[in-house]
Amino acid sequence: MKKQVVVIGLGPFGASVAKSLAEQGHQVLGIDLDEKKVNAIANQITQSAIIHNISEETLVDLGVKEFDIAVVSISDIESSILFAQILMDLGIKEIVSRAQDELHGRVLERLGVSKVVFPERDMGLRLANNLVSSSIIDYIELSKEYNVFEISAPEEFFNKTLAELRVRANYNINVIAIKKHNHQGIVIAPPSDSLIEENDILVVIGKNSDLSKLGQ
Repeated sequence: MKKQVVVIGLGPFGASVAKSLAEQGHQVLGIDLDEKKVNAIANQITQSAIIHNISEETLVDLGVKEFDIAVVSISDIESSILFAQILMDLGIKEIVSRAQDELHGRVLERLGVSKVVFPERDMGLRLANNLVSSSIIDYIELSKEYNVFEISAPEEFFNKTLAELRVRANYNINVIAIKKHNHQGIVIAPPSDSLIEENDILVVIGKNSDLSKLGQ
C-alpha cells in the first residue's frame, strides 16, 4: 500500500530517506529551510517546499495534516523537538524522528513519537562491524544483545550441511536463511540437510558476541 510521507530536513539522511521512498512509489513531500537542499532533490521526489519558519500554520498550508507518515530529520535538536510536537498536534499517526544522542532520543520518546532513529550511531556500529570482519555484509539490530547478520559463508562451512556443521550447538546461533550463490534464490528456514556452498550468504540470528566470532 502506497503512503503519503513528509520528510522534514533534507540533509544527507533525510534526502536519502525521501529519495528511497519516492523510488518505491510513495508520495513524498520534502521540506527544508535551506533552498539549496530543496532544489537538489526537487526533481527526485513528488513535491518539495522551502519553508521560512517552524509553525503549525506553515505545515497546514502544505497539507501535511493529511499525510500518513512524517519523518523529522533535523540536525538542530530544538527544531526537531518543535517539529515533532507540531506534527503530533496535527494528528499525524506515525512520526519517525532522527536523534542526535540518547538524551535527545529520550525527549522525543517522551513526546510520543512513533520511532526514534540514530543514523550516526547506527552507521558507526555498521562500520565498526565491517572493519573488524570482512565477512559481515550487513546487520539488523534487534536489541542490545541480539542482531541479525548477513555473512559470507566461512570457508570451513563449504560443502557441508547444517546438520554436519551443528551450527546451533557449535556456534550458538541459528541460520534463518541461505542466499544461494549465482542468483539461485533464497532458502528460508533451511532444513538440516541444506548444503552450504562457496559464495553462499548466510542470514543468522544470535547474540552479538557469538555472531561477531563467526564473522572473524
